[in-house]
Amino acid sequence: MLPLILLNRQKIGLKNYCFASFSFDRSTYIHFSKLNYVEWKSAEKAWLFNEEELSFDFLYAHFKDKATFKFIEKEIESVEIKKAKLRPCHFLELASENQDKEIARFKNYLQSKRYSGNTLKVYADTLSIFMRYFSTKAMEAITNEDLITFNNDYILKNKFSASYQNQIVNAVKLYFSAIQHKRLDVELIHRPRREKVLPNVLSKEEVKAILNVHVNIKHKMMLSLMYSCGLRSGELLALKPMHIDSKRNIVLLKHAKGKKDRIVPLSPQILKMLREYYQIYKPKIYLFEGQTVGIPYDQRSLQLILKQALKKTEISKPVTLHWLRHSYATHLLENGTDLRYIQELLGHSSSKTTEIYTHVSTKSIQQIKSPFDDL
Repeated sequence: MLPLILLNRQKIGLKNYCFASFSFDRSTYIHFSKLNYVEWKSAEKAWLFNEEELSFDFLYAHFKDKATFKFIEKEIESVEIKKAKLRPCHFLELASENQDKEIARFKNYLQSKRYSGNTLKVYADTLSIFMRYFSTKAMEAITNEDLITFNNDYILKNKFSASYQNQIVNAVKLYFSAIQHKRLDVELIHRPRREKVLPNVLSKEEVKAILNVHVNIKHKMMLSLMYSCGLRSGELLALKPMHIDSKRNIVLLKHAKGKKDRIVPLSPQILKMLREYYQIYKPKIYLFEGQTVGIPYDQRSLQLILKQALKKTEISKPVTLHWLRHSYATHLLENGTDLRYIQELLGHSSSKTTEIYTHVSTKSIQQIKSPFDDL
């Protein structure tokens, strides 16, 4: 029996929105998360979308043979809309059969080249957007002028970020070179200049407050391990008990970003916490599992753990999980750790990536005396 998705239409401001709720089913939840123009509302336990940005026809096609739908009427209190998450899209007609075949060919190519699942999804989604923009034109007929038009009339007009623009450029460039065997001067898309954005860093006092606020040992353990080893959230959730080498005091990270293995030192205090955690939870396959044995902890739930910690500590900064990794690197640098070692610990291919932490380290800056003090 297919899962039932309840659709509840609501007027929010001057726009028509719809809440999509269902009895929790992991596959249905994941299938919803693949859409770019929906937002999860934890209070209502439903996905929210704007009817102008996501048509019901498109939604039905997306869930074809995977779920059934039913409209209901239920009053919803005022809801905060996060505009950034509801990415506008003005050409939501379904991709043609030929376009679907081309996207499938592209996916097969990416899989054969062993691209990560996340990269495969992002590239396929962005290529789908590009194809739907030129739905009336064959891909073989696409020229450099078309790429410029797409850049100006879609990416720049909708004020998408530079990183999203680069994703589009990378996907289109790879598709035309690998699938169409057609060389285009992709630089004519006007690849944006790289923004020099400094990483966000917490003070040691703020990190300590965040890590100690949770009573639940599992929640505290996950955040503490992320900071103490400078892990990405995906690296943390992919850990297995066998990756913890207590005799050598190291953590082995297998197939991390860029499909690179690396090791990071394990704090004796963290090892003590891990032993206590293991005795209580006894994980089977992954070090941190969800409610289902053998299934890794959900990334959104991990984000919620951090959000709860921030609320309890009353830290008003827009902290994300990656801030813990930035803070780890910066605090190592301030403690005198050589930049080359930090590069290895973080798994950076280029030293230039690691050098950005020299711009946020306060160790040298605090020693500079302001001329104002001499007035």
